[in-house]
Amino acid sequence: MDESQALVGQGAEEENNIVEEMPEQESMEALLEKEGLGIDFPQAGEMRTGVVASISESEILVSVGAKSEGVISGREFDQIDTAERTALKVGDEIPVYILSPEDKNGNLVLSLSRAREEMDWDHAEELLKSEDPFDSTIAGYNKGGLIVGIGQLRGFVPSSQVSLVRRMNASGDTPDQRWSKMVGEPITVQIIEVDRNRRRLILSERQAINETRESLKDRLLDDLEVGAVRTGRVTSLADFGAFVNIEGADGLVHLSEVSWERVQHPNEVLKIGQEVKVQVISIDRDQKRIGLSIRRLQEDPWIKKVENLREGQLVEGTVTHLTKFGAFARLGEEDLEGLIHISELSEKRIEHPKEAVAEGDVLTLRIIKIDRERHRIGLSLRKVDSAAYADLDWKLLQGEIVGEIEEEDDQPKEIEEEDDQPEEVEETPVDEMPSDEAEEMEETQVDELPSEEPEPEDEPEEDPVSEEEA
Repeated sequence: MDESQALVGQGAEEENNIVEEMPEQESMEALLEKEGLGIDFPQAGEMRTGVVASISESEILVSVGAKSEGVISGREFDQIDTAERTALKVGDEIPVYILSPEDKNGNLVLSLSRAREEMDWDHAEELLKSEDPFDSTIAGYNKGGLIVGIGQLRGFVPSSQVSLVRRMNASGDTPDQRWSKMVGEPITVQIIEVDRNRRRLILSERQAINETRESLKDRLLDDLEVGAVRTGRVTSLADFGAFVNIEGADGLVHLSEVSWERVQHPNEVLKIGQEVKVQVISIDRDQKRIGLSIRRLQEDPWIKKVENLREGQLVEGTVTHLTKFGAFARLGEEDLEGLIHISELSEKRIEHPKEAVAEGDVLTLRIIKIDRERHRIGLSLRKVDSAAYADLDWKLLQGEIVGEIEEEDDQPKEIEEEDDQPEEVEETPVDEMPSDEAEEMEETQVDELPSEEPEPEDEPEEDPVSEEEA
């Protein structure tokens, strides 16, 4: 019993000694923590903001809050642009990337270029999420597409993601022939894929343009007015017309508005990438559609062809084809066609134009209507001899006669002079003239004699132009 009590007493005494020693041990740990307070040990791959402590010709010392300063040296030092290195000064704050918390010499190894690259990756991921396009410059190319810079990074634009206009300008069999001339050109792209681990950054010009076009079209629709003239570039061709980009937004030039001449497809007169002037002819702000015209800015050849024609004029036409509602006739040598409506073919009622005319017939026709807006000429066969146009026909005939006389007067005449003496004209006796000329002369002389007998008052005065002569 005494031995047991002695052992218990001894154990309790040892426990008391341990309890008494613990406060002393805890105070040592607390002291170590206190000594290490404020020291943040850097980790590899960590990004920090440091302060330049010193700059030499081979290294830069940067304070990053660790127990010792970090160093940028060797290849990392050489990767800093000379101009940037020159601009750095002690006290400047710079981003740094921890390459190694301690090398074999015990130094904290830092990188400035890697820090900026990591920041560019962060920025690229933000742009991927926001889907915002950004402007850059074409830095290079390879066989598959274009290389575009985004800060310290290089993104790749596959040829399938290059805009249609740029691809149309890329002619040649080799990448050098296709892309080399584009290096240095500005480009708007959108990030469509980011893989930092594989260092993969894929860009798209086509998607950026589509996104930009929507915003540009909204702004353009607010400012655009019908009748405005803009310069644009053809972006695509279709059977129904051509799309033209004006100020970043596409408008449609319908096939009928491409040219005054008849065209079966826009590629007959236009090509992708061609710069053209267009006029705005319609705006649908709800559907965000813009209607354009190329031909309305050109001289209308049809108007020029009909400038010498007038309603009521008689013309010669050749029947080109028949329809159930009338016959079409080509006028003279001009590429003009007019319609003879079935009601204008005959005084009698007919069921079909073939009852009055046939293809190939050459007819004298009267112009009864000229519609310059719709490019249409109305013709009539039954009104050719209409008395309603007698006065107009007489005036037109007189105008043609006067025109012929004026043309003859405008022609130079040859005058022969002999010794500056006027040529004597030998009069021919009336009895030696041909009988017809003599009779005309006699009649003229009789008409010139004054009339001694007054005309009867009840004799009607003769109309100078009879209806038959008209």
